Amino acid sequence: MVTPDAKVKLFVKHMVSLRCKMVVKQELKRLNITYAVVDLGVVEILGDISPEQREELNTNLRKSGLELLDDNNTIIIERIQNLVVEMIHYSDEFPKINYSDHISQKLGYDYTYLSTLFAKVKGITLQNYIMQHKVERVKELILYDELNLTEISYLLQYSSVAHLSNQFKKITGLTPSYFKKIKKGRSVNLENL
Repeated sequence: MVTPDAKVKLFVKHMVSLRCKMVVKQELKRLNITYAVVDLGVVEILGDISPEQREELNTNLRKSGLELLDDNNTIIIERIQNLVVEMIHYSDEFPKINYSDHISQKLGYDYTYLSTLFAKVKGITLQNYIMQHKVERVKELILYDELNLTEISYLLQYSSVAHLSNQFKKITGLTPSYFKKIKKGRSVNLENL
């Protein structure tokens, strides 16, 4: 008998999209595992999960490129990555506080500890990881062609268009304007085929 307050958290590696969430939900349903929440990288199970159910769930998730996590450091890194992806790619509104404070608050750890652990495990600083995701989001927004660079810089909380442009060029080697120009040129060329 499952008590309503009993919840077990499972952490899932590589769970970074809505499709991944759908795969996890399907597997949980197939195994008759009741859940309260399925979010990027985390699943809240109502009640207990037997070692056999956990193993079967993990085996089935691996077939889709996902994996249950056990190691605490790996769980923290995965949670950081999922939080960054959610914050930058899936959130309509960025946190009112800076990224480091937001990540620290959400995960319940000191930011210095998190950034040190992240750099040690991933071989890239957390700041650079965030910057890479922001630039990917800028590329996406440029291609949508619905916002100008001023609006994009405001949306992604850059201090200015110049700051956005500098980070963009540092990561891609191109200016945002040139990136937009070559992408438009490629789509015109494809239309003429």
